[in-house]
Amino acid sequence: MTGARSSRLKRHLTDVTAGRREAHLSALEEEDITESLPLGRAALDVAMAWAIIGLFMIVFFAVVHSLSLILIPVTLAVVVGLILGLVADKLGKLGLPRFVIAAILSGLVFAVMFMIVNALAEPVATLIQEGPNFAERTVDRVMPFLEKQHWLNISPASFETGPMSMQSLIENSGNILGIVTSNLTPALVQGMIFFAALLLFLYGRLRLRRTIILAFPIRRQRLMAIRVLNSIDQVLGYYFATASVLYFGLGLVMTAIAYFGGLSMPALWGLFAFLSSFIPFLGITVMTISVAIAGILTHDSLLLALLPAVIFFSVHLVMENLIFPAIMGRQWEINPFIVFIAILFWTWMWGAVGAMLALPLSLIMMTVISELFPERKTVPNLPG
Repeated sequence: MTGARSSRLKRHLTDVTAGRREAHLSALEEEDITESLPLGRAALDVAMAWAIIGLFMIVFFAVVHSLSLILIPVTLAVVVGLILGLVADKLGKLGLPRFVIAAILSGLVFAVMFMIVNALAEPVATLIQEGPNFAERTVDRVMPFLEKQHWLNISPASFETGPMSMQSLIENSGNILGIVTSNLTPALVQGMIFFAALLLFLYGRLRLRRTIILAFPIRRQRLMAIRVLNSIDQVLGYYFATASVLYFGLGLVMTAIAYFGGLSMPALWGLFAFLSSFIPFLGITVMTISVAIAGILTHDSLLLALLPAVIFFSVHLVMENLIFPAIMGRQWEINPFIVFIAILFWTWMWGAVGAMLALPLSLIMMTVISELFPERKTVPNLPG
C-alpha cells in the first residue's frame, strides 16, 4: 500500500510539474505573440497620456514665467529658508521662540546681502560709466595679438565702424544704464517680497511641515513625507554649509592672487570668486574671463596679464574635482549634465536669479526622486 501511494504521489507531482511547465510555455508564447502584434489602441493611450503631461508642463511653466515677479522672491525665500533649517532647529533647541529665530536669521541674511550690494554698487557703477574706456584699452592691448591671427580677419578698422565701434559702445552703455534704472523698482519690490516671505517661512516652517505630513491619509505615506522633508533639509543644509566654507577659502585665495597679480581691489575680486562659485559652470566662466580682462588692462605683457586668470582657474578646478568630492563623498551627487541643463533652463526662465536657484532646485528634485524611488538612485558627480 505504501509503495502504491508513493507511486501515485510521484505521478501526481509529475503531472503537476508538467502542467505548470506547459502553462509557463503557453504564457511565453502568448507574450511573444502579443509583442509581435501592433500596439494599436495601447500605443494611442500611451501617446495621449504623454501628450496630456506635455500640455500640463507647458501650461505650468508658462504660468511660472508669467508670475516671475512674485515667484522669484518667494522661491528664493523658501530655498534660503530650507538651507537655514538646520540652524533654526539648533536655535530652537536652545529655547528661543520661533519668531525670534526667524527675526535673527532674516536679519543676518539682510545684513549679508546689504554688505554685498554695498560692496558691488561702486564698482558696477564705475564699470557702466567707464565701459567704453575699458573696452578701448582692452582693444589696444589685444589688437597686436589679434592681428597676428590672419584667419580672424580682424584689423583696427573693425573697431572703427559697425557694432564694435566706440560710438556703438557709448550708445550701448547708455542703454545698459537705462535698463538698470528701469529694473530698479521691480528689484526693490522683489526684495521686499523676499524678506517678508523669508521671515514668515522661517516662523511657520514647522507648522507648514506638519501640515504637509498630515495631508497624507496613510501612515506609510506620512513616514515617506517625513523622510523626504528630512532629506531635503539635510542635503541643502550640509551642501551649502560645506560649499560656503570651501568657497570662502577660494575667495581668500583669489584675494591673494589679485594682490600679487597687481589687480586693483583684491578684496572685491575675492568676493566675486566666492559668489560666482555657487553658480556651476557659468560662474567660473564669467569669473575667469573677468580676471583675464582685468589682467590685460593692468599689464603690458600678455603672459603676465593672463597669469592670474590661469592660476585662479587651476585652483578652482582642483577644488571642484578633488577637494569638494573628497569632502562631500558620493552621498548627494547630481549628474553634471542635469545641472547644466537646469542652469540653462532657469536662466532662460528667471534670469540671473534662476541661474542661482538652478542647483538648489536640482538638489531638491533629485532628493525627492531618490527617496521615492530608492532602487533607482544614481551616483553621478556634483559640480560646484
